[in-house]
Amino acid sequence: LSSIMLLIITGVGFLIHIYSIGYMHDDEGFGKFFSYLNLFIFFMLLLVLGSNYIVMFIGWEGVGLCSYLLIGFWYTNSSYASAAKKAFVMNRIGDLGFLLGVFLIFTTFGSIEFSKIFPQAANMLPGDGTIALIALLLFIGACGKSAQLPLFTWLPDAMAGPTPVSALIHAATMVTAGIYMIARSNILFDLAPVVQHVIAIVGLTTALVGALIALTQTDIKKVLAYSTVSQLGYMFLGLGVGAYDGGFFHVITHAFFKALLFLGAGSVIHAMHHEQDMRQMGGLRKKLPITFITMLIGTLAIAGLPPFSGFFSKDEILAHVYEHNKFMWAIGVFTAFLTAFYMFRMLFLTFFGTYRGTHHAEEKVHESPKSMTIPLIVLAFLSALGGFIGIPEVLGGHHWLSQWLSPVIMHHPEPGDHSTEFMLMGITIAGVLISIGIAYSRYVKQNHIPVANESKRSVLANLSYHKFYFDEIYDAIIRKPLDALSTFFYKVVDTKIVDGIVNGLGWGTSEASKGLRLLQSGNVGFYIFMMVVGIISLLLYTYLSL
Repeated sequence: LSSIMLLIITGVGFLIHIYSIGYMHDDEGFGKFFSYLNLFIFFMLLLVLGSNYIVMFIGWEGVGLCSYLLIGFWYTNSSYASAAKKAFVMNRIGDLGFLLGVFLIFTTFGSIEFSKIFPQAANMLPGDGTIALIALLLFIGACGKSAQLPLFTWLPDAMAGPTPVSALIHAATMVTAGIYMIARSNILFDLAPVVQHVIAIVGLTTALVGALIALTQTDIKKVLAYSTVSQLGYMFLGLGVGAYDGGFFHVITHAFFKALLFLGAGSVIHAMHHEQDMRQMGGLRKKLPITFITMLIGTLAIAGLPPFSGFFSKDEILAHVYEHNKFMWAIGVFTAFLTAFYMFRMLFLTFFGTYRGTHHAEEKVHESPKSMTIPLIVLAFLSALGGFIGIPEVLGGHHWLSQWLSPVIMHHPEPGDHSTEFMLMGITIAGVLISIGIAYSRYVKQNHIPVANESKRSVLANLSYHKFYFDEIYDAIIRKPLDALSTFFYKVVDTKIVDGIVNGLGWGTSEASKGLRLLQSGNVGFYIFMMVVGIISLLLYTYLSL
């Protein structure tokens, strides 16, 4: 498991580094950017190489810190700085769950070493309440890091960073950490079937919501961001039905095609002089032929058409879901159709039709330098052929990946019979082709351009465009009440009560000292008089107390 993650992190990370040389060459923070990028890779490697949960947690937190530094890299823009803070804070919520889970693991097993925990867990019976709580807490940690409902809104905002950062976060590093952690802890999750069911439901819901939001986005990077949320949902769906190797297979293929798509989008943005609105693009396939061909391969891969990599991993997950629950499979397949539609919508709006920007801008559009196109070509090759490491038996393969992971992943549900698998593949492929056809008809034949005016959109389209108002809901039920509470504590409790008590004691002491100071008049007769009064008072008190 760790060796495959090493290959993904270092391989895709290396290509992103090469790409970044061309993308960031004019940026004044060039050196700082690469120092952050390498620190990011270091912490991700630490996360996957750790032999216990503490080392994993250190890497986990380090990745969160580096994401904050890279998302807010252009911190002079206040919205980018806010996006970085949002990512950092939302990840802390999940991290608390992970940390509590690690504490509970230590109190239950007396160790945080994988080599000591998992053999003990293998001898336990499913349904244990403590194990279920451990699994739930670890899953909360994974929800934050891998952007699952309800902690997913930070990921699209992570687009604030430079495009290579988006590719690194979304493909090779941060978002895969939660999947890796659950796959590594698969023995614990197998002992908590209720938590597995929760994981499957959350993953499926996230996949559907992410796809629905991506349908109406007009920012090319936002489309890819929500597609990442959706694809991560697929991975969690696979983990939730016990198909750990299927979910991890999708991590690998997703790393290839999502890195390709993000870097391809970066190439488009670079050529368009930092324009990200697809409504201002169009007809770029002639100006950017390498970018177009490589992004087409990436789009075919994420859509799940054979023989591209996404077909094998996504269909493996859906086949296991079909055995687990037919209704969940139907929603998963519907989400796959939506994925094909919104990805080809993005491709058609960007590369087909006529250029919709200004004539002056069109003259400056050019293909990216070789430092940016060579990584695209390599990733396109991997996106096209990466699925062959997991060819299922039904297609005459031996699923090399599953065999490689068998010492780590103990539980692997048997898929259905071959005829059922062929039927499921046929349904998925047919639906994907129909979705592509609808997108082609709407955005190429009819030359439809998404409207900018909200009043012209339908209610459902507005819901999708505004991300189902998740941010607004969180603002209303969490941020604003907390702001009001903190304002109350500052203005009333802190300023008036706490400061009032402290200042009141100071004032009282000062006033008392002023009164007592009158006794120190320097008049000896007054002192004798006070001594006599004191003695008389003492004698009187003694007499009365007898």
